[in-house]
Amino acid sequence: MSGLLDAPLLSGPLPVLVGAAGVAGGLFLLAGRSRRWWTRTVPAVLLVAAAVTALLAGLVDQVWQPFPDAVPLPVLLLVGAVLAAIGLAALGMRGRHWPGRVGAVVAVLLVVAGSLEGMNVVYREYPTLRTAMGLPAVDEIPFTQVPLREQVIVARSGLPLSAIWRPPAGMPGTGVVTEVTIPATVSGFTARPAWLYLPPAYLARPRAQLPVLVLLSGQPGSPDDWLNGGRLAERMDAFAAAHDGLAPVVVMPDHLGTPLDNPLCMDSRLGNVATYLSVDVPAWIRDTLQVDPKPSGWAIGGFSNGGTCSLQMAVNAPQVYPTFVDISGEAEPTLGDHASTVQAAFGGDEAAFAAVNPLDVLARKEFPDTAGFLVAGEQDTEYGPQAQRVFAACEAAGMDVRLDVKPGGHTFEVWGPGLEDALPWLARRLGMTP
Repeated sequence: MSGLLDAPLLSGPLPVLVGAAGVAGGLFLLAGRSRRWWTRTVPAVLLVAAAVTALLAGLVDQVWQPFPDAVPLPVLLLVGAVLAAIGLAALGMRGRHWPGRVGAVVAVLLVVAGSLEGMNVVYREYPTLRTAMGLPAVDEIPFTQVPLREQVIVARSGLPLSAIWRPPAGMPGTGVVTEVTIPATVSGFTARPAWLYLPPAYLARPRAQLPVLVLLSGQPGSPDDWLNGGRLAERMDAFAAAHDGLAPVVVMPDHLGTPLDNPLCMDSRLGNVATYLSVDVPAWIRDTLQVDPKPSGWAIGGFSNGGTCSLQMAVNAPQVYPTFVDISGEAEPTLGDHASTVQAAFGGDEAAFAAVNPLDVLARKEFPDTAGFLVAGEQDTEYGPQAQRVFAACEAAGMDVRLDVKPGGHTFEVWGPGLEDALPWLARRLGMTP
């Protein structure tokens, strides 16, 4: 059962089988019919499915606007396939006996499963059945099982941590993930539980005093998106295995409130997210975890909306996060367009928005002590050009920045490998490796 739950959904035989089953279900719904069925019923069902899909796309992209980018065309085609399957099954019931009706229901379910798998391939959100079903990861433990205080090995002045760290006997071979609650003591922001990744060197006795990476999801999203679609624990474990168990402690807080909310990573009418990330989260980390307390050992990062937020924190709270990783972020925080964003957050006050908008801040301030690693998808025609703008603005403001362009679009195909590319740079920047 464990092998089935951890079977890959993005590669190997399982996605091919599920996709083929969906196609077979569609063919079953189409097959064995009269000329009238093919000349009238099927075209009518396809036209209605296309019209409803177009209507839904318009409602989502233009009216509801739960996220700034439009629903991808492949996803719309898959939605249309499901609607067409339902229509064909419903209209075809009249000419079938009960075995055929049962078969039609099964065929619809197969089309739904195949379409969901196709959407997953587009977004690359769920790498396994375990993640798709929301089941606990094999490396997940309750936070109460993590010792709060141990003897700590601290890096000496002028030397990276790796120069003095020697893995003690009994150190685990892999890290663990755990869910925690980070209170919004100062901000009052209503945040969902956060997730932690604790590397082997943190679980050792004595433990290493490790740097911190605060990592944010996209929107819509949840704090554990990095663990699921981003395969964060797997990537961090691989880095730790090559560095004597050393890797950053990764804290994945909630900066949205709900999966579809977008409070813009600001202190505004939409919530005090900036204070939550720059005051409440750091205070909890320093009070609860034995990590490097110095800002030089702290970084913030994220993908898409979380990448935008990491840039916002870097320019508005550089004393907390002098290092950032912006993966497929935007040039400015947005709810879809500039005017509605400023109206929703600040009642139309352009000056209030410009006071915290990253490109505006970068245009009027210098940041010689801040460094950033930007990642963009080569085929990401919307966010890729924005990354180029951000990179140029950061350079002009005196930041030490680099831009990594990877094959792929606005998906985990870029985000996970993008973070992996940033890890060696982060480890050096945060004083962990030479």
